[in-house]
This record gives sequence, structure tokens and C-alpha cells, in this order.
Amino acid sequence: MFIRGDHRHLAIEGELDVRSAADARTALHRAVDDGVGDLVLDLSGLATWDATGLGVIMGTHRRAGRSGRRLVLRGVPLQLQRLLVATKLHRILAIESYYPEANPLPVSIP
Repeated sequence: MFIRGDHRHLAIEGELDVRSAADARTALHRAVDDGVGDLVLDLSGLATWDATGLGVIMGTHRRAGRSGRRLVLRGVPLQLQRLLVATKLHRILAIESYYPEANPLPVSIP
């Protein structure tokens, strides 16, 4: 996992999972604590994630809210969008360019 950026814009690349969660949590919480306004988290370079990684994002969301900030997710991979819809977290998180078709209805083709 690689995180680049500052207290306003961060990008996570690689894997956000149990092995990288502690480092990601530290970097994200530092960005929340050191800044003001929205914290934009670009996930377009995220290759894989697990429940622990999702927990890091949710923990950062809660910390940002307590600090008077808002975590905004950008470039959310389609599979993660589907997971956020399935868990109804898309209703809680601020997601730029959220596409409802991430949870498409079955289509029958004649």
C-alpha cells in the first residue's frame, strides 16, 4: 500500500487490508487531525481491500465528523461501490461521482 498527498487530498494505491490497516489508519488520522474542510480520499488506485480496510475508511469518516470535517471518497472502484451499496454504507459516506448502477438490476435480453 502506498498513500500520497496531504491533509486535504490523499490517494491510496495498492492493497488496503489487514496487513496495511495500521499504517493507513495512522496516515489518514494524521491527515484528519492536521487539516480543515473536506478530506478527499482518492481510491482509484486501490487494487484490493478487505473488511479491515473498510473499517479504516469508516473510522476515518467518524474521526473526520468529530473534527468538523467530512471524508469524501473519490474514484471508488466499481466492486467497492457494490460493496458499499450492499452494506448500505453509500448512504453514510460522501462519495463523489457515485453511480447507482453499481448495484445493477438484472436485465433480460430477448
